[in-house]
Amino acid sequence: MGVDLASVDVAPPRRRPFRSPLAHIPGDRGWPVVGHTLQALADPKAFVAARAARYGPIYRRHMFGEEGVTLLGPEANELVLFDTARGFSSAGGWGRMLDRLFPRGLMLLDFDEHRLHRRALSVAFKAGPMRAYRVALNRGIAAALDKWGDAPGEMRFYPAIKALTLDLAATAFLGASEVAETETLQRAFIDMVAASIAVVRWPLPGTVMARGVRGREVVAAYFAARVPARRAGAGDDLFSHLCRATYEDGRPLSVADIVNHMSFFMMAAHDTLTSSISSLIYFLARHPEWQERLRDESGRAVGAEGMLDEADLETLIETEMAFKEALRLHPPVPALPRRAVRAIEFRGVSIPAGTVVSIDPLFTHYMREIWDAPERFDPRRFTEVESARRHRFAFVPFGGGAHMCLGLHFAYLQAKCFAWHFLRRYRATLPAGEAPPWRMWPIPKPVDGLPVRLARV
Repeated sequence: MGVDLASVDVAPPRRRPFRSPLAHIPGDRGWPVVGHTLQALADPKAFVAARAARYGPIYRRHMFGEEGVTLLGPEANELVLFDTARGFSSAGGWGRMLDRLFPRGLMLLDFDEHRLHRRALSVAFKAGPMRAYRVALNRGIAAALDKWGDAPGEMRFYPAIKALTLDLAATAFLGASEVAETETLQRAFIDMVAASIAVVRWPLPGTVMARGVRGREVVAAYFAARVPARRAGAGDDLFSHLCRATYEDGRPLSVADIVNHMSFFMMAAHDTLTSSISSLIYFLARHPEWQERLRDESGRAVGAEGMLDEADLETLIETEMAFKEALRLHPPVPALPRRAVRAIEFRGVSIPAGTVVSIDPLFTHYMREIWDAPERFDPRRFTEVESARRHRFAFVPFGGGAHMCLGLHFAYLQAKCFAWHFLRRYRATLPAGEAPPWRMWPIPKPVDGLPVRLARV
């Protein structure tokens, strides 16, 4: 006997409420669709501090269309960065932001592949190439700074140092003959970095992401066209070294690999150093007593023929301390994402495989349990004695572990070289003692361009 389905009162199936696999972790999903993205981008320092106060050192958040977990403190930094068990993928963490723009850069490789590429690329940061970079940096910085004092009144430091760092990267990384062509590259890199945090992640016409993808095409074409000539030459710039670099089995890097690594290195050397040197000058302008101490130190490092030589670099101890303190207050990468490749546990809380896990150097650098009066600029925190007292992952401006910034020593070289030349020429002050606001994400930047007054020494 058949059943008349039309006469049967069938209730619609009840929809199960969504339950996040991370629901056991304190936190929330934020606003509909955008989650916490806009709040975190607007003021990442305040956002993380507020959530840490509410939820503790491990909490759940929703950003860029995906729910994830943030772990806070030096122990969290060590777990994620040191990663002896290979439980965290850097490529999986950064991929959503960088895959379209900086594909397969060193930061987007993992484990054995990362080790293989890092070892091949390290040839560009050995003693010989670093000496060549120092000579190029000395000349470029001296020539640029000699012109800065010609402008009357105030200057906007940030755009000036941004233009200079790209010129310096072009000189040291590409060779002096390429400097005239950097304007096109600069615009492309600016568009690529802006696209890395775009809320709209597809390159739709007229969007920030579309401009970033076009910038990537410009940069890739620029490098690819020059690989054959650099392989055949004997240049001492980073690009030439990478073009001649080989893997452990003797194979040369592919053109695609060279393009990807050069794109990433140029972005890192340009944007992070622009931010870090701006931070150093900003804090020295606010703290003239430290500016004078560093000027005295620079005066004792006499250099040779007006240039900072290799031996003098080692004497700039307080300059390095001041630079580290600027990096503590304004870390060039305020947050570091990874993706858990297997289930992990932190402070008794389980985190499923596949979860985006972020750590926050910016938060760690202001923890009162670690730093006395953390808002205060005090380079004495970085004496050998004070540094030895802290957790080794309490200060992580350049990451750590296998993914420690490969250009770390280049960054210190350029910062010291710039400070030495700058302080021997100029005394910097802020107009009317102002303390301009900074935007901290994705890379710290003074919102007003950092106006400063320069007086010749």
